[in-house]
Amino acid sequence: MKKLFVGNLPYAATEQDVQAFFSEQGVIPDTITVMRDRFTGQPRGFGFVEIKDDGVAQTAIESCHGKELMGRPLVVNEARPMNRDPGRRPARG
Repeated sequence: MKKLFVGNLPYAATEQDVQAFFSEQGVIPDTITVMRDRFTGQPRGFGFVEIKDDGVAQTAIESCHGKELMGRPLVVNEARPMNRDPGRRPARG
């Protein structure tokens, strides 16, 4: 399973819009998540798409990166693991 980052999403885009966009490119994602602010519920302008087949995921990156959805060129690439330990700040002395 590959997880793809989809950035520069229009704030009005829904999971259904992202599904339709990928389908138009010939790719059917297994899951789609548009990230939302936890307090307001407003979209944050990015999301994630999961695709079981690595070859199909690579095709999705190649065919979708830079293409426009609702007038905005999307950034589509393999998601990087989230850094959960950003490091400690040095103590002030």
